[in-house]
Amino acid sequence: MNTIIKALNSENPDSVVIKEAAQIIQAGGLVAFPTETVYGLGANALNEASVKKIFQAKGRPSDNPLIVHISSKEELPPLVEYIPEKAKILIETFWPGPLTLIFPKSDIIPYSITAGLSTVAIRLPQNKIARALIETAKVPIAAPSANTSGKPSPTKASHVIEDLNGKIEMILDGGPVLVGLESTVVDVTGDIPMILRPGGVTKEMLEEAVGEVLVDPAILSEKALTSTPKAPGMKYKHYAPKAKVTIVDGELSKVIAAINQFTKEKQAQHLKVGIMATTQTKDAYKGDCIIVVGDRNHPKTIAANLFDTLRAFDEAGMDVVLAEAFSYEEIGFAIMNRLQKAAGYDIVKV
Repeated sequence: MNTIIKALNSENPDSVVIKEAAQIIQAGGLVAFPTETVYGLGANALNEASVKKIFQAKGRPSDNPLIVHISSKEELPPLVEYIPEKAKILIETFWPGPLTLIFPKSDIIPYSITAGLSTVAIRLPQNKIARALIETAKVPIAAPSANTSGKPSPTKASHVIEDLNGKIEMILDGGPVLVGLESTVVDVTGDIPMILRPGGVTKEMLEEAVGEVLVDPAILSEKALTSTPKAPGMKYKHYAPKAKVTIVDGELSKVIAAINQFTKEKQAQHLKVGIMATTQTKDAYKGDCIIVVGDRNHPKTIAANLFDTLRAFDEAGMDVVLAEAFSYEEIGFAIMNRLQKAAGYDIVKV
């Protein structure tokens, strides 16, 4: 397959290119497009055959549900059985934006999207390219991250090209994304909203809007790898580079000392060692490849760069990646969720 690649201005996308992409969606094809979180791989959410193509292109397990993207709040009611009151508050507060809500699904949503569940995950993205595509296609678009399943999610079009060129009809290049981590997923089917996947909309932000918010205990647990996923990204080893990732957690000075010791040990085994450092610690290491993922004082920079950094270690040919742990507060909770999955929950406490 010859994949069409088109660059677009993220603030003022070319309507001709958007129309071409929308026609591909309407005809049952696949289009990768940017959102504010990561790049998504889109298909007509109401076309079961199109949805199956997503799983084939990604190599994605069929029991991993997809998120349905809409371009306006008015498009939500036909897709769900009802909208709970707390969901209405979250919609008014955070849509459009990096928040996915889980509702009881309506009959028009295929079970292939929900992995057999009676609930559906829905999001209204902020990105203008994404919304223009959905609006022009005139159908809701199912879109997981536009990468080979299990690899780090794509935050640049080059990542999508690396994984899916020749497998899908079109890639829309809108430049680097803003958030860098997938959307926060919140189940609003119960009395108290529950976070199933942390993201840019933090627990603190949600609680400010609706009061008490629960966190699914599986989020930071290895048990999530074997349980039935209630939301995208809960099951399976995700976000992983080819290199073996190990997280080192503890007081920062001890973390630095431990990473330097592990580096010597791995290098003695003739392994190439990559170190995921921060602005504050980059000069403390002597690995084969040291990459600054961001600034500890500005954790949003770490979120934005995390997946790109994991991919960069593969490009550098590293065998092992040693990563510092981060605070679990606010967006740090989402960062550590992704990093733990990338490491297959291999965490060394020091």
